[in-house]
Amino acid sequence: MSVSDLDPVPAVALLARPGAARERLREALAHADVQIVLEDDPMTLEPQALHDARPQFVVIALEAAIEDALERLEPALSAPGLTLVFDEAELAARRDGWEAQRWGRHLAAKLHGHQQVLPPGAEDEPALQLEPGLPSTPPVPKETALQPHLEQARSWADDVPADGLYSPPAHLHEPVALEQALAALQPVLPETAAPVQAAPEPPPVPAAAPSVFTDHTAWSLVDEASDAPAVASAATSTGSAEPAFDTGHLSLLDLDAAAPAGSRSGALLVLAGIGGPDALRRLLAALPSGLAVPVLVHMRLDGGRYGNLVKQMARVSPLPVQLAEAGQRATAGEVHVLADDIGVHAAADGLYFQSEAQGISIAALSAEHSALVLLSGADLAHVGPALDLAAAGAWVAGQVGEGCYDPAAATAVVAAGMVAGEPQELAQVIAARWGLDDDGDAA
Repeated sequence: MSVSDLDPVPAVALLARPGAARERLREALAHADVQIVLEDDPMTLEPQALHDARPQFVVIALEAAIEDALERLEPALSAPGLTLVFDEAELAARRDGWEAQRWGRHLAAKLHGHQQVLPPGAEDEPALQLEPGLPSTPPVPKETALQPHLEQARSWADDVPADGLYSPPAHLHEPVALEQALAALQPVLPETAAPVQAAPEPPPVPAAAPSVFTDHTAWSLVDEASDAPAVASAATSTGSAEPAFDTGHLSLLDLDAAAPAGSRSGALLVLAGIGGPDALRRLLAALPSGLAVPVLVHMRLDGGRYGNLVKQMARVSPLPVQLAEAGQRATAGEVHVLADDIGVHAAADGLYFQSEAQGISIAALSAEHSALVLLSGADLAHVGPALDLAAAGAWVAGQVGEGCYDPAAATAVVAAGMVAGEPQELAQVIAARWGLDDDGDAA
C-alpha cells in the first residue's frame, strides 16, 4: 500500500471569474498539495459538469456578479459529502506576501483536515519518549563488607532501652470479651436510689355535649350581635338572586409592557471580519428556528455589499435574514445585518436602528440580557467594550479552531476568561440560553 493510499490527495474544484482573485486562489491550492479537478467561471459552468468532476471540496471566490450563478449551481453544490470553502474575491485579489502564505496554510489545513497552520520550521518540538526496559541491577553487597556493621550492632544491643518504660497497675486488666468491656463502661448506681415519682395525670377533659347540626344559618365567624339578624335574614330568604360576576371590565395584562426595559433591549451581537463569512455561515446554520432575542451581525465588507451578504446567509440560516435600516425595530428571532453606518439605541419597547457614523456601539446594549460573539476578523477595538459588557453581566464568547483566520480579537476575549468554541459549538450554547420551544416559550 502506497503513501497516497493512506493519505489520498483531496480533489478540489475552483470556481472564480478570471482575474487576480482566481490567480491567487490557484497559487494557494498549488501549494496545498491538492488535485484541482475543475477550474471554471461559475457564470458559464453547468451543474452537470461540476457533478461529473466529482470534487470533494469547492473553493468559491464570492462577488456580486456570481450570485445568480450560485443559485443556478445550487443542486450540484448541495451534493452530500461536498464541502464548500468561500473567500471574498476582493480580499483574495489583494492578498500578498505573508498574509497570502498564512491564508494558504489555513486553507491547506482545512482541505487536509489537520491542525498544522504554522510555517515550516515552527513546528512543536517532539516530546521525549521513555523507552521501555528493565532498570540496571544494583550491585549486591558482599557479606564480608557487612560483617563489621553486624558485630557493632550486636555490641550495642544491650544498651538499647527495652519496652518496659510503662508498667500498668496490678489491679487493672483488659477485658477478654466484649461483654466484659461493655460492663466496665457502665456506671454503678447506688442501691438505695429513691424511686422516681410518676408525673401527675392531667385532669380528664370533660366530654363535650353532643351538638346537633340542624340549623347552620346562625353560624358566624365574628360574634357580633348587631350582624346576626342581618345574616339570618339574608340566609333565610330563598328568593333572593345570586350576585352576578361582572366581566365587562376585565382586561389582559400587557406582559411586554410590564417587562423591564432592559429585557426588551437585549440582543445577540456577532462581530466578524476576515474569514468571517465562513464562520458566520456555520454559526447561523446551527441556530434554532426561534430565538428570544434579535441577532445583529456586523462584518466589515469592502464596497459595502451587505445586500449580497444577506442573500448568502439567508440560504443557510433557519432565522429570517434582512438588512437593518434606520428607524426599524430589531425583531426577536430575526437576523439583522448592520452596515458600517448603522447603530442601535434602546427605547422603552426594544432596540431601534439609527444612523451612526461610527457604526455599532457595544455599550448601547443591555448587558444583563445581551450576548456578544467575536468571530474571525473581529476588530481589536471591540475587545475593551466587549469585556466591559461582560463585567456588567453579558455573555461574551470568542471563536477558536482552524477556521479562525484572524483570531486576534477572539483570542483576546478568550484569554480574559470568556467562552471559547467553534461557531457550531457557540450556536449550541446560544440555543440553550435564548432558544424557544415549539410553543414559543424560552428554553
